[in-house]
Amino acid sequence: MTQQQVADQCDISKSMLSKIENGQTASAVATLSKISEVLNVPLAWILDDKTEEDFVLQKKSNRESKVGDVNMGYSYELLANRSQVSGIEPTIVHVTPKNINQRKESYTHSQDEFIYILEGSIFLSYNGDKHFMEKGDSAYFQGSKPHLFIPVDDEEAKVFTLFIERS
Repeated sequence: MTQQQVADQCDISKSMLSKIENGQTASAVATLSKISEVLNVPLAWILDDKTEEDFVLQKKSNRESKVGDVNMGYSYELLANRSQVSGIEPTIVHVTPKNINQRKESYTHSQDEFIYILEGSIFLSYNGDKHFMEKGDSAYFQGSKPHLFIPVDDEEAKVFTLFIERS
């Protein structure tokens, strides 16, 4: 596929795809998910350049603490080099405090999503409804429906997220 064909199928510009590809800009996980879907590769291959293994032990001290752009409203930690076979992709999403550049458009992607609030609180905007969630709350939803994590205040929230490939 050409870069233009991938960009068109992902509903992004060719220049944006090029910037993502060359590491010149951070992108939403949902956008990366769409790219992985179009390329027919696991999202893990786009998020993490390590080869797939049957056992992954990832010490916190060796994990990249935050990947992404906090100005987008979040960043994330990749918890494991996920298996192509399992279709489960664990991350911790850091929902950053409110700011002027906060993303307001919802995300969609092909995977289902399970979330568990580890620290802080968020509003989960899901399919047009807004739900307050705090530490200990969880939700499971279809990623294909519009959704967004919205900060509640000036405190960062940490959200354990499992992206689950639909069969």
